[in-house]
Amino acid sequence: MNKQQDPRFRQANKEALLALGAYALYFVWWYVCAYGMGSGNPDNYSYVLGLPEWFFYSCIVGYPLITIILWGLVRLKFKDMPLGETPSAGENDGTASKDGDK
Repeated sequence: MNKQQDPRFRQANKEALLALGAYALYFVWWYVCAYGMGSGNPDNYSYVLGLPEWFFYSCIVGYPLITIILWGLVRLKFKDMPLGETPSAGENDGTASKDGDK
């Protein structure tokens, strides 16, 4: 089957772009929190639960947030599909299947 005609390639490309987009969003979140809040004088830092605010929001909040986003993407947008060759209609040559059925 031709790559252009197989819908699995379109779905795989869509899933790859969604995953890259989610990680790009995570990187922007992490960068803004870490370097935006943590670029000042350490004497002036605010603290959340005993951790610097920039660290808390970039690492402690960011990681579970991206995990939940990725879980949602997989559950809602990703599709389970066969990875092997799928014959087109009419291409069955009558040979035995791989599991020994005749």
